[in-house]
Amino acid sequence: MDRNVVIATVLIMGILLVWMYMMEPPLPPDGGPRADSLLVEEVADPVPTREVVRVVEDSMVVSDGSERFILVETDLYEALFSTKGGTIVSFRLKQYTQFDQETAVGLVDTLVAGALGLEFQTPGGRNLDSRALFFEADTDRDAIQVQAGQAGLRFQTPIAEGMLTLRYTFAAGSYEMGLEVTHSKASSYLTYDGYEMVWNGAIPFSEDPGNRKEEMTKVGAYARSGTSVDGVTLQSDEEVGTTLRGDISWIAVKNKYFGVALLADESGREAELSGTRIGEVDAADVYTDFRASILVDYPEGEPDTYRLFMGPLEYRLLSRHEGLYEVVDYGWNAFEWMTRPLATFIFIPVFGLLSQFIPNYGVVIIVFGFLIKVVLYPLTKSSYKSMAKMRDLQPMMKEIKEKYPDDPQKQQQATMKLYRESGTNPLGSCMPMLLQYPIIIALWQFLQQAIEIRQESFLWAGDLSAPDAILHLPFSIPFYGDYVAGFTILMGLSMIVQMRLQATPATGAQAKIFMYLMPGMIFVIFNRLPSGLSLYYLVYNVVTAGQQKLINMSMAKAKANAPAKRPPGPRRGQTRKSGPAKKRRR
Repeated sequence: MDRNVVIATVLIMGILLVWMYMMEPPLPPDGGPRADSLLVEEVADPVPTREVVRVVEDSMVVSDGSERFILVETDLYEALFSTKGGTIVSFRLKQYTQFDQETAVGLVDTLVAGALGLEFQTPGGRNLDSRALFFEADTDRDAIQVQAGQAGLRFQTPIAEGMLTLRYTFAAGSYEMGLEVTHSKASSYLTYDGYEMVWNGAIPFSEDPGNRKEEMTKVGAYARSGTSVDGVTLQSDEEVGTTLRGDISWIAVKNKYFGVALLADESGREAELSGTRIGEVDAADVYTDFRASILVDYPEGEPDTYRLFMGPLEYRLLSRHEGLYEVVDYGWNAFEWMTRPLATFIFIPVFGLLSQFIPNYGVVIIVFGFLIKVVLYPLTKSSYKSMAKMRDLQPMMKEIKEKYPDDPQKQQQATMKLYRESGTNPLGSCMPMLLQYPIIIALWQFLQQAIEIRQESFLWAGDLSAPDAILHLPFSIPFYGDYVAGFTILMGLSMIVQMRLQATPATGAQAKIFMYLMPGMIFVIFNRLPSGLSLYYLVYNVVTAGQQKLINMSMAKAKANAPAKRPPGPRRGQTRKSGPAKKRRR
């Protein structure tokens, strides 16, 4: 194996390992379990109402009433609203299921008292949360069906001398709902500091609890201030928080594949993000909680309008709102400048185009991997040609070392002269390979969180976004797990074949050890990663091996057909001089 190939491969593996180390969180103390106690499917059962209460704030009657639930159903989701708080208490997606592929994905943490609410301070200096108030709904029905067009649901509650009105609008075929907040005589219950629109609760986990650590790297709360997006995550800290000031256009909370975003039609002046984690990062029962808020100016009479997005983190949906797709994590900042544009402008469009003609995403990944290698073929060919030239120079480089065994400077001078005379660039085999690595790293990030391949099956892999365990072990191996992933095994074997094609009879012992050490590292690193990622690199290695074989055959044929070089000697018309010419005698 050529030394430059080893150097290039070591560099990329070093980059990947550093990146994984940066993403590796320390383990926090144990914590309590998490439950999802309120299901939309249970709405059909009688819902016991809570006793009538009377809320008093600064000696003024706020509201009284009993709690009632209203189910809003569209073709995409089922949302359960409560008259206590006029808020969403459960939200289920119809077209997406959890890891068991049976239970609907939920986007509301049912352990908190309503997801969305208003928080503000009264003129008397006391804090008030709208989710503690009882509202009157504008309908007596327990369910609203939105089969076409739009529908609305309004909640009202009196506060002091004023009135707070929340009006939601729903549209068929959309993951967005409108929210209109109207204040009547706001000065009787609201200070001139304004109010906060608040989202409470994390997006419940939806993936396999056995691989919870990987999902934990993707949860967080985010906000957009001006043109920048900032957020908080719980990978390494038990508690996090940050405050953003400026033009706040939206706040968002997400897990790996799904999220909620509150988009303000009129920007707020401040955003607060906070999160709490209870339990170990890789524990199946780890619990997370987030709070995201926008501080809004005092209402001047006109309603404040918002849009609430609740759905999958698909580029075509998020890209409609400026900066919102940035909540999708594309890795460490040192790589994101190249990984995000590649995913946005190349991978996502190509995947979308291929999926229109190919019904199976496993085949899409195979075709995609083949196309990537076709595009990169000029770089691959240039690299292998340089490798071949370097191999041809190995005997002469060995002679130089033997000629100047104790003089490194003369060794270097003679080697550089050899490179110049032979027209060989020592970086010619390394640089083309390094230029391919941005694409490799970007695909690493993209395929790990591409919702397009979530729960898509291929061959024995039931879910291309999850590991394809073909053998479960009775014990757990550190850093590896308690199962063997099928495509990871095949990918490692294909890497060995590829490296053997690069090897030559003169390959050193260290290179031969590396030939088997690197696939071993791949077995460990990729075993817990999505099978779609391993499938892609399997295709990548197989096509690379085929290209290398063809290039080697082409170069061998060209070398055999090349005319033999003439030995040094006199040119035509000249005679070889054997010594000094003798003078003629006169």
